[in-house]
Amino acid sequence: MTTTPDGGFGIYVHWPFCAAKCPYCDFNSHVRHQAVDQERYVAAFKRELAHFAAWTPGRTVQSIFFGGGTPSLMLPATVERILEAIAGHWAMDPDAEISLEANPSSVEAERFRGYRAAGVNRVSMGVQALNDPDLRLLGRLHDVAGARRAIETARETFPRLSFDLIYARPGQTVAAWERELTEAISLAADHLSLYQLTIEEGTPFFALHKAGKLVVPEPDVGAEFYAVTQDVTDAHGLPAYEVSNHARPGAECRHNLVYWRYGDYVGVGPGAHGRLSLGATKRATAIERHPETWLSHVEERGHGMVEDMPLNDEEQGDEYLLMGLRLVEGVDLLRYEKLASRRIDPRRLDALLEHGMVEMLGNHRLRATRDGFFVLDAVVADLAA
Repeated sequence: MTTTPDGGFGIYVHWPFCAAKCPYCDFNSHVRHQAVDQERYVAAFKRELAHFAAWTPGRTVQSIFFGGGTPSLMLPATVERILEAIAGHWAMDPDAEISLEANPSSVEAERFRGYRAAGVNRVSMGVQALNDPDLRLLGRLHDVAGARRAIETARETFPRLSFDLIYARPGQTVAAWERELTEAISLAADHLSLYQLTIEEGTPFFALHKAGKLVVPEPDVGAEFYAVTQDVTDAHGLPAYEVSNHARPGAECRHNLVYWRYGDYVGVGPGAHGRLSLGATKRATAIERHPETWLSHVEERGHGMVEDMPLNDEEQGDEYLLMGLRLVEGVDLLRYEKLASRRIDPRRLDALLEHGMVEMLGNHRLRATRDGFFVLDAVVADLAA
């Protein structure tokens, strides 16, 4: 019997290695100057997948996402063997989305053909900027010409293509971003992830910002960047379906929708997180972050889990709001009540409706307005109180 939960079921595979660490990045990524033993890592991924498969019998996989790090540093044979292991444990939706993140600097046409032959049908490219000075500032290893070649190779190889851009960069004007975004859309991706530069603690950018050597736009200017982003993408047929993600209708990232719709997902590999409905309980899992330590744990005990925590009703309700209100489609208040075992305070809801931060879609769906997206954390906190 299939027990796929509301929101769907996906698999996230974390490849933790990068050729270089970008100065703005706080993801779990690591640089290794010696060759990574991919055979050993494949064996570990297979063991960890088997561990979680025993927890989740009868599920149908709707999406697989290779994230990182830089998964395009993996050999196609590594990707193929991981996909074979997944298909050996779970039923696969015939229309399953299989995504792989790639950096333009690690794109080779032959390797991309290998990923496609292995089963990857969607690539997500970390372009980040379309001018060379900003690419150097962001610590990227590619230039604009390399990005264009990589995008062209991806378009020729995969049915679906997405790429990322970062805006509100130091010294960038709103007008310059508008031109750059228009150019990006002309490169014919069907999906764009557009992120405002944030200064994360523990990164080189954080230290530079604190020292006054890296200046980013003030919040009101950041709001202008966001508004222009919505206007340009709307005008070109790639409307936002989530706070930072835009797609032509039907080209939304199905894997990320599993997260935002509060579905279930297995997370394997160093630093991966998961959410799994097991019986009447939803559990939060987290994997050891350090690659070599993870490898040792998996080889010793079959998994690298360092956290396996049951979520109570209130926590599930809060997570559903936090994830679901990022979506333009919003959340189902009846599902919220079922998860949280309570209703949203009608006075708080009425106040947010009155101030234009949220709006109702029919009788039971609630979504943030464009104004609400600017202060989404505060909106969610108010509703969850």
